[in-house]
Amino acid sequence: MLIFLPIHIVAAGVGLIAGAVALSVAKGGRLHRTSGMLFVYAILTMCVTAIVLATMKGQAVNVMVGLMTSYLAITAVTTVRPPVAGSRRRDIALMVTALVLGLATMGIGFAALANPKRMMFGYPAFPLFLFGVLGLSGAFGDFKTMRAGTLRGAPRLSRHVWRMSMALWITTISFFSIRARVAAILPAPLVTPLLRALPVLLVIVAMFYSLWRVRFRRSFTERWPGGGGNVPTAAARPSYGAP
Repeated sequence: MLIFLPIHIVAAGVGLIAGAVALSVAKGGRLHRTSGMLFVYAILTMCVTAIVLATMKGQAVNVMVGLMTSYLAITAVTTVRPPVAGSRRRDIALMVTALVLGLATMGIGFAALANPKRMMFGYPAFPLFLFGVLGLSGAFGDFKTMRAGTLRGAPRLSRHVWRMSMALWITTISFFSIRARVAAILPAPLVTPLLRALPVLLVIVAMFYSLWRVRFRRSFTERWPGGGGNVPTAAARPSYGAP
């Protein structure tokens, strides 16, 4: 356990920084791709160590959260990678994983509501329902993607952005929701509830802005090229690749 904890902490720190960079810089550029892949590797390292630690401590919910975050990071990458041999089997396995995690956390959430203390495994119902919705939404998105075939253009980028952002959002909540963790790194004036909630909110705002640029702004400029000002043509736009 002593070996896994420092690895977990360092990986989480690297993931937060790399994820913030990937979400804020111009999409498709070298910095975006490099920081994005660093984020994925860091998040997977963080999740593996978290799952090991949670298993040792008997923390079932933390195991499921680690698996959910790993699922989101992995599917974010596979979305922007070309299909390879065995891709469909991999995608089915990931979809089933998300479905099971979604149903399990939703079930625990209902159990928490039925509990007189309104808690289950130390968690209230709301975050359990939240992770349940994430899992079920992810599984539904996987099913739609497999039915549609290889995604291209805005749907492909939207799927990538949502999954990367949700993985970063979970990591951000995990760190900033616990005051003691933040206080161990930042000075006292920066550990107020408002300031700890700010990074969590910024991730959501940045995600919706990125989704807007991918889906609606591109659609608008393609239909009415003269209405978007100095918007680059399709040939001049950056090529969105792996994060």
